[in-house]
Amino acid sequence: MTTEVRAPTFPESISEGTIAGWRVAVGDMVARDTVLVEVETDKVVIEVVAPARGCITEQLKLEGDTVLSEELIGRFEAAATGVDPARVDPGPVNPARVNPAGVRAALVSGAVAAPATAMPNGAGPAARKAAAEHGVTLNAVAGSGRGGRVTKADIERAGAVLAPPGAPEAVPETAIGSAGAPPVRPVSVVAAPAAGIASSTVGNRIERRVPMTRLRASIAKRLVEAQRNAAMLTTFNEVNMAPVNALRERYKEAFAARHDGARLGYMSFFVRASVEALKRFPAVNASIDGEAIVYHGYHDIGVAVSSERGLVVPVLRDADGLGMAQIEAQIRDLGVRARDNKLTLQDMSGGTFTISNGGVFGSLLSTPILNPPQTAILGLHKVQDRPVADNGQVVIRPMMYLALSYDHRVIDGSEAVRFLVTIKEIIEDPMRILLEV
Repeated sequence: MTTEVRAPTFPESISEGTIAGWRVAVGDMVARDTVLVEVETDKVVIEVVAPARGCITEQLKLEGDTVLSEELIGRFEAAATGVDPARVDPGPVNPARVNPAGVRAALVSGAVAAPATAMPNGAGPAARKAAAEHGVTLNAVAGSGRGGRVTKADIERAGAVLAPPGAPEAVPETAIGSAGAPPVRPVSVVAAPAAGIASSTVGNRIERRVPMTRLRASIAKRLVEAQRNAAMLTTFNEVNMAPVNALRERYKEAFAARHDGARLGYMSFFVRASVEALKRFPAVNASIDGEAIVYHGYHDIGVAVSSERGLVVPVLRDADGLGMAQIEAQIRDLGVRARDNKLTLQDMSGGTFTISNGGVFGSLLSTPILNPPQTAILGLHKVQDRPVADNGQVVIRPMMYLALSYDHRVIDGSEAVRFLVTIKEIIEDPMRILLEV
């Protein structure tokens, strides 16, 4: 039975998406709930899964194509009962669009046929990423994987051949190029129409032009809007991390044993400290809605997480009701799902305040940019031993710079400074978290 494969239903805030890539080639037998295609929006990557055991017979939208909510993007054929998936092969494949008749017949009969060419998008995420990094056209690479799929190793071999140092001769057709395609020369432009990627070489100088992903473009737009529309200022302070370090060292083993190996990190301390400070300064927990200021009676803390697609900000819901172990567990889970592109729109919607930790990358000091419509964001930085004055003596302490960027339309300077001082006081005396003082 043939089933339509449609783009996901997008929420009202998202008008369209882009085909990030098909995870399976036409004719590949897959189990039910196997991911067929990934659709990227300006917020998340949404997976479309197989409705049953069977295979894709037609891909109507290819990588890089724009799709609307619930738009038809392909067709799927459910397998007949008793068909051996190892014996199913779609037969010759048209690289542009696929006729489903041959695939349907193979599914029903279990007939064996040898594919004539590989699908241009018959490559997994690792191969697609490698192609972008090496400036290699997927359509021009002969795949060595199952069913002619292009592997990461194929891309790396093609990339090594494409522009070897000081080699002006043409690339051997056996290394790169499909049947009947002309050989690719190293001094040229190699374009991938589906992904919009182009690579050029002039002598030893190499350039690659890669279009922004929807997420990257959305991040760029929001950051520019934040600086254009908000009266953004930043106030700084520094905090002595020695008390938190001592507490972590004292209880790290007991904490891990009690909470399934969870690591007691810095972020849980700063989330709890932020919640206490937000209770005292509600304007910092507010947001702007047109001409109105919305004061939130709850604390949904966004935690900026780096992913391959860019910076995303999943949200810890009702953080004021979470214990340290719950905060650590949720942050770890959100980080893993961000890395695997598994975050949902619900994970990243809302948020009343954001924390960004550039210190994990070695940043010593920076100015975080607001996450609209929120009115403030806390920036954490690298912990570094520095000489400081303590009771008239110069001593070495593990210090961290803190930065609070805020919207001066809502938050007065004195409020911002006192909020950051409150964070400092709580971190330097962690018992305040327990006592809520």
